[in-house]
Amino acid sequence: MTQVPRSAPEEVREKVLSGKALLVCAYANEEKFLRNHLEGAISLAELEARQTSLPKDHEIIFYCA
Repeated sequence: MTQVPRSAPEEVREKVLSGKALLVCAYANEEKFLRNHLEGAISLAELEARQTSLPKDHEIIFYCA
């Protein structure tokens, strides 16, 4: 099984604030997203809706609370 790389919260925040990464709360349930999302995060549904318009050079960071 492949190990998923982990990132420090500070590193993720810096990437998101600088526009180099997109933070995605990986809950499929919108209610869980609304309760648990971090500032600047988008929902899984929003990611799916925007997938064709997302820049190819941006990192996408998934998390669940």
